[in-house]
Amino acid sequence: MTAIMELAHVSKQYRLSHEKSRSLQEVWLNLFRGKRAGKVEEFWALRDVSVRIEPGESVALIGPNGAGKSTALKIIARIIDPTQGMVRVRGRMSALIELGAGFHSDLTGRENVFLNGSILGFSRQEMQSRFDEIVTFAELEQFIDTELKRWSTGMVMRLGFAIATSVNPDILITDEILAVGDESFQRKCLGRIEAFREEGGTILFVSHDMHAVRDLCGRSVWLDHGVVQMDGPTAQVVAGYLASGRNEEAPPVSILQQAVEA
Repeated sequence: MTAIMELAHVSKQYRLSHEKSRSLQEVWLNLFRGKRAGKVEEFWALRDVSVRIEPGESVALIGPNGAGKSTALKIIARIIDPTQGMVRVRGRMSALIELGAGFHSDLTGRENVFLNGSILGFSRQEMQSRFDEIVTFAELEQFIDTELKRWSTGMVMRLGFAIATSVNPDILITDEILAVGDESFQRKCLGRIEAFREEGGTILFVSHDMHAVRDLCGRSVWLDHGVVQMDGPTAQVVAGYLASGRNEEAPPVSILQQAVEA
């Protein structure tokens, strides 16, 4: 079977500057003396990561903060480029990674629906046919003609999720962005993700909630310090991750499970 998503020996390096010059005078003195303005450190957010995801799979990326999960998602979503390696994605992709990405704060919610749709490759007519469903799901009828700069972060998240999941993607990529909403809306979002999975969609899911990971994903990839530690059935990978003591605390009851039982 041809993979719908593949990372082949992907690495990502950042260059971090330290001890920056504190004044213009110091900058000029350093230039005159031939000194660099600050020390530059090479930081590898990902190192030689190889992952294949088949159509219809639900895969979780887990690991502690700073493990490289969000960097991997941004590379897959083509927000940033890898330093080394290759990424292949086949099919239409919706990514919920950065809150408000693709939105303009000076435009109304209505205007941003069509702006975001155009970024995703949809015509105004296509977005118009989805508009009422998007606004209803996001529960934003009262505010849809108000400029986004007057919205709360939770309201922006609602609109972003509603758009991303209304355009019938082949692949849904979601980060901890869902934590921005209230519990009721989180259950609603996770219920929609579950329905998307049952319809054969491919999911790449990042979460510190191991209960949600177990409920939603049959396979997990554990990253730590940018390196794959384990890749396999979720039960085994989560058990290894929890045993390592590197995990962050998760809520005692899965919001996804609440959504399924509701």
